[in-house]
Amino acid sequence: MQTPKPLLLNRLASWLGVLLLCLTVLWLLAPVLAPFVIAAVLAYVLHPLVLRLEGWGRGRLPRTLAVVLVEALALLALVGLFLLLVPVVWREWPLIKQQLPLVLDRIDASLRPWLVQWGVEVSLDLGEIKTQLKDYLTANREDWLAPLLSSLKLGGSVALAVAGYAVLVPVALFFMLHDWTRMVRMCVELVPPRLRSRFDSFILDCDTVLGEYLRGQLLVMLALAVFYAVGLSLFGLDLAFPIGVFTGLAVFVPYLGFGLGLVLALLAGLLQFSPGHALLMVAVVYGLGQMVESFVLTPRLVGERIGLHPLSVILALMAFGQLLGFVGVLIALPASAVLLVALRRLREQYLQSQLYGSNDPGAHSP
Repeated sequence: MQTPKPLLLNRLASWLGVLLLCLTVLWLLAPVLAPFVIAAVLAYVLHPLVLRLEGWGRGRLPRTLAVVLVEALALLALVGLFLLLVPVVWREWPLIKQQLPLVLDRIDASLRPWLVQWGVEVSLDLGEIKTQLKDYLTANREDWLAPLLSSLKLGGSVALAVAGYAVLVPVALFFMLHDWTRMVRMCVELVPPRLRSRFDSFILDCDTVLGEYLRGQLLVMLALAVFYAVGLSLFGLDLAFPIGVFTGLAVFVPYLGFGLGLVLALLAGLLQFSPGHALLMVAVVYGLGQMVESFVLTPRLVGERIGLHPLSVILALMAFGQLLGFVGVLIALPASAVLLVALRRLREQYLQSQLYGSNDPGAHSP
């Protein structure tokens, strides 16, 4: 028995209204929901480990203890990633204070003749920079006091936001991991019973695709960690291993991880080599690494695993980045994977619908 068209249209309008309401609430509460969204993503990734740990304990391990162990391991892994920067900072900071004038002199000596040919006069003399800064600060106190106070307010707000995330995300992650099964069941109960089988099948396909995405992204990170460490070591950089591994593992945060690794490599290169050698090292290793990641590793190891063509991966990154900025780039591939599953389902329904078929009985006759 087919559903009457007026009833079908009313259902469609109701679902569209609910979807529009949810999108509006998400848009209005986006700044507040951000740490909870991050916690939910981490809970989705870590929940299978909690279940496996409970199973390993044969049911005798309390769920709270399993959640605490898994979250502690995740936080230790994150802290370990940033601890890779400790030898870099420990070694480079004294050298920066000692050799900064020499580095500026070398850069000045290398760039000034080339810039003079183009009519550009630039001086990197440290003494002159100090003199100019002192003159600026003492010339008019009111001119620099307001920008300074504004900068302090901005920096304070950023520091408070970071501190808030550092507290909220672990707390929200704990409760989500502990009650993940119950929360998922409550969400599933909101689905109408007549749509439950289709919904379960859709979620299963999404879960499979997202699992492939996570495994592919992990392979990309490991491959890039090896590439950057080996590439920097071939140029003779003393801190090639910590900088290379950090850059490779930090690429899960698009642009930010790559940019921070590039700055660290350039700084270490300037303190160890001549400016030309340092710039050549960074240009070759990081330029080639970005090309390998964008056009080879991500399309092949991630795109093919989730069923996206390499061109679709590049298009998804550009499109989501244009629409949502940095957050869009961050969620581009997993969101595209879920969207791909939805489009496959819609294509199947379209091919079986009357809109695709013909109402003319003679249309299929030879």
